[in-house]
Amino acid sequence: MDPVLSLCLDFANTLSWRGREQPSEKLTSYAALVAWGRKARVLTAPEARRLLDHAKRSPERATATLEGAIAVRESIYRIFAAVAADGRAPASDLAILNDAIRDALGRLKIASQLRGFEWRWKADTEALDRMLWPVARSAAELLTSAELEKIRVCAGTGCGWLFLDHSRNHSRRWCDMRDCGNREKARRHYQRVRETRAGSET
Repeated sequence: MDPVLSLCLDFANTLSWRGREQPSEKLTSYAALVAWGRKARVLTAPEARRLLDHAKRSPERATATLEGAIAVRESIYRIFAAVAADGRAPASDLAILNDAIRDALGRLKIASQLRGFEWRWKADTEALDRMLWPVARSAAELLTSAELEKIRVCAGTGCGWLFLDHSRNHSRRWCDMRDCGNREKARRHYQRVRETRAGSET
């Protein structure tokens, strides 16, 4: 799986169990947003330290950046969930994503390396939202790629995670067979046992 294409889905999945009354939020602070950036390998350790130091000096900007990141995340989620359901992406969400893409692509440059060239993000130690630039680029790349038709929403009860279905017959239903898949199998087995017992008692 291309990590560039899947990055935006990983970001959208920082809110887990969307179908439950109390979803699980991973981006509970600006520090948590930076930690996600490190885990996703879009921030280096020195970059993360500089961002956290700058956030301490500008707490209001850090809070605004976190709120903006969550707004972008939710727009990405709704866009790809609509795609998975063969629906139309909300225009308001596309507008939010396009703003993020416009900002991100303005930070890209071509840099030479030992053999050839590569895309590289401009250095900006005060850009608290720099972990969002690769996310926005990822969403743009995925939306315009052939992989778009493989977008799925996990069928696990209450899950709602987005994933790319690379199964041979494109029939994968779970974000992870070891997690939601096994949980759904256990739930169905339990339901069948209950129905069998109820039938035998009548």
